[in-house]
Amino acid sequence: MAFTPPIPCQTGVRLADHVTLGVGGPARWFADAVPADDAARAVAAADAAGVPVLVLGGGSNLLIADAGFDGLVLRLADGGVAEQVEGADVIVTVPGGADWDAFVGWTVAAGFAGLECLSGIPGRVGAAPIQNIGAYGQEVAEAIEAVEIYDRDARERRWLPAAACGFGYRTSRFKREGRAVVLQVAFRLRPGGAPTLRYAELASRVAGQAPDLAATRAAVIAIRRGKSMVLDATDENRRSAGSFFLNPVVPAAALAEVERRLAARGQAPEAMPRWPAEGGVKLSAAWLIEQSGLARGAGEGPVGLSTRHTLALVNRGGATAADVLAFAAFVQDKVRTSFGISLEREPVAAGF
Repeated sequence: MAFTPPIPCQTGVRLADHVTLGVGGPARWFADAVPADDAARAVAAADAAGVPVLVLGGGSNLLIADAGFDGLVLRLADGGVAEQVEGADVIVTVPGGADWDAFVGWTVAAGFAGLECLSGIPGRVGAAPIQNIGAYGQEVAEAIEAVEIYDRDARERRWLPAAACGFGYRTSRFKREGRAVVLQVAFRLRPGGAPTLRYAELASRVAGQAPDLAATRAAVIAIRRGKSMVLDATDENRRSAGSFFLNPVVPAAALAEVERRLAARGQAPEAMPRWPAEGGVKLSAAWLIEQSGLARGAGEGPVGLSTRHTLALVNRGGATAADVLAFAAFVQDKVRTSFGISLEREPVAAGF
């Protein structure tokens, strides 16, 4: 491939060392801590040469092929946070390379409400709008004011207001189109605001305490830790991509079929977790997996379900990307056979 990166790069860097699943082959070119201007320049050069580009964040929602990534892998630089007061709100602008949980911790310490339920999620700020990350009653789209991108088609840097980002359940225009590099994100937060306590498990965890941001953040991290959903080098479930499957949103006919199958098995359909959602009803992928006969820790060989959460697929040691995909297909087949529901993978696949 006739391409010379316009920024300093390493070659042959093993990507398994940079993703939480711990699988994946080498990068053709790898550049770390790249400033936004250099990132835009490098992506433009790669696009002009027909070279694939992968912007790597914390690697917590990524599945890299065993053959690696035959292109340019960039990781953006961290940087300072800018604040601007606007009425009762504050607009906080953060570089895409900033550590997500460190930033959330900063907002909580500053008394800015709006992101506290998204504590403990590994990764970088730039990935948050791409995936429209969400947990425990909050989605990041609720707090995003605007996103600065490098538009690979127009070959320019520009800001997009939240309304132009196409946010949906765990998706955005950035994820669907794949033609933008997120350089900065501006958040609209509430100084002195109350925490968001929509999620029943979280609300019960902080019941009886002063409903402040710090207590809410601590409770969220405790819940996530109990499910092996925070990075912990001592956790046997640490090599995962977090939730591997999306909670399915199904229309009325599919919901009725699931309920019919549950009743035929002698189970009470009303016991199935569900939530209203745009386009239908959202079901619990974890519950469907368990009801299909796969308990926590299920699986033989190098890949299995987490011992603490059925949504996480764990590399038990020595797994390949092919092993992960094979076990994911096994889980999907179990749920499809049991309930007629097709689970969709959540991690981004690269190099396949």
